[in-house]
Amino acid sequence: MRRILPILMCIASVGCAATTNNKATTETTQVLQVSETDNKSATEPTKETFIAQGLNCDDSANLNQQQMNQCAQISYQEDDRKLNQAYQQLLPKLPESRREKLRKAQQLWIPYRDAKCDFERSAVEGGSMAPTIYYGCLEETTEARTKQLNGYLTDLAN
Repeated sequence: MRRILPILMCIASVGCAATTNNKATTETTQVLQVSETDNKSATEPTKETFIAQGLNCDDSANLNQQQMNQCAQISYQEDDRKLNQAYQQLLPKLPESRREKLRKAQQLWIPYRDAKCDFERSAVEGGSMAPTIYYGCLEETTEARTKQLNGYLTDLAN
């Protein structure tokens, strides 16, 4: 039971990491968790680790739907980590007046992203591929926002 529970906990948590190798052994991964209580988009490493079965997300032809859903979540979480990294790099480089505006924009962007992706998922509501649609949308939308934040960083550097 110890090997199954962590996978389920990883699926339900925000920002968990996982490996994408095809080993039959288990891998230990550190979990990153987005702090929602103070409305920051920063990630904070937790001391908790989960053991998850190796999953080869690069071999989509040999994945069942549940594994595809897991891979979509893992892929989104990697993009979310990159978004948080860009956000954390940008914040200190801005004057305080612009910093507050960015915080507000980011706090408003998150519910927009979630609502947009919830709408996209509704096309297959209740279906087994709904999580793949949802996480794919989260990934795509997060990737676009990360490009925006990185563009602001580039503009500041010039």
